[in-house]
Amino acid sequence: MRTPPEPPAYGGRTTRVEDAVATVLRQWQDVYPDLDFGPVAVIGRLNRCAALLQQVTETPLGREGLSRPEYDILIALRRVGGELTPGRLARETFASGAAVTKRIKLLEERGLVSRRPDGRDRRVSHLRLTDEGRALVDRVLPEQLAYETGLVSGLPEARREELAGILGELLLLLEGRLGALSG
Repeated sequence: MRTPPEPPAYGGRTTRVEDAVATVLRQWQDVYPDLDFGPVAVIGRLNRCAALLQQVTETPLGREGLSRPEYDILIALRRVGGELTPGRLARETFASGAAVTKRIKLLEERGLVSRRPDGRDRRVSHLRLTDEGRALVDRVLPEQLAYETGLVSGLPEARREELAGILGELLLLLEGRLGALSG
């Protein structure tokens, strides 16, 4: 039976703490001892981390009444500058067109995003931040970055850089095998 690897000891700590996915791995190994659950060790942890990071109620985003996907739209518009079409915004935020449409509607109702019809093609619209939307991003972005820094500060900087590099490699691999979401 394969057992999950011991977590590295940081700062002299050697107490073994088991994450939720390690427990799941042990349970599956008891049920199917001949199967390799190695992918679950990676993908399960990525999914669990993503789910935890989506819980924004006590974050700067939550205090502003924003979901992470709504924030992603606002910061994409701020980062790129100018106007974006809904299709381009979907590619920038790795979201479906339907999801972007729904989020844009909510952000328009809040006065954070405005829409301008295309002069040549009435089916196309151009989206931009309103002054209120720009002010919100400029106010929340530093707070959110500080919050996110705090979340990962328990890992030494070298380990964070290593993790970012490994995740970048995995992203390139998945985009190559599964097709880039922006294509």
